[in-house]
Amino acid sequence: MKGGLFITLEGIDGTGKSTQLRRLVQHLRKCGYRVRATREPGGTRAGERIRTILLAASTGKLAPLAELALMYAARAQHLEEVVRPALARGEIVVSDRYNDASFAYQGYGRELGIATVRALDRIVCGKTQPDLTIVLDLDPELALARARGRETRRKSRHGRFESQGLQFHQRVRAGYLAIARRAPQRVKVVPANRPVMEIQREIRALIETLLGGRGKKQGTTI
Repeated sequence: MKGGLFITLEGIDGTGKSTQLRRLVQHLRKCGYRVRATREPGGTRAGERIRTILLAASTGKLAPLAELALMYAARAQHLEEVVRPALARGEIVVSDRYNDASFAYQGYGRELGIATVRALDRIVCGKTQPDLTIVLDLDPELALARARGRETRRKSRHGRFESQGLQFHQRVRAGYLAIARRAPQRVKVVPANRPVMEIQREIRALIETLLGGRGKKQGTTI
């Protein structure tokens, strides 16, 4: 491939993004692709410190604009250190969340509005936009139950976002679905209330189509 590919996985908490990303990255590497797996907020030393502030329940209530600014501060560092260099090397970058998360969580969830998020996104992200975004979609009640059950199993406190009420997560989900309707060529919605491998097969099929259009490695199949 000439130039890299940027693939992002999105969805509300508890949809299984991390599991699907891990399986996808392992599969792509087995197929011979150079893959950089990363996440947001985070992905860099500075970004991970910001992640701790954003996700920790002990942080308490953040002003929505402060939350948005921290997200984009982490994203700016992530782009500088990880995403843009990997794409320039021709790698496939697979990220657990990217800028659609800010539109969904801060634009819709925190009700800051799309225009506010877009203004910051144009400055920080510019032309570095995903080639494919996969939104794992799940009913918020079920997703929250999964997320809280995960934290209970880990014996850790629920994070700031998991502690938000059901209405917040319903707004976030509505945001993701609205994003998908506006950009159907880039954003694909994958139902997440199914067995893990069934979801993974659908994700691989979407990426097979993308790689086919960009010229996948000769003799390599997904």
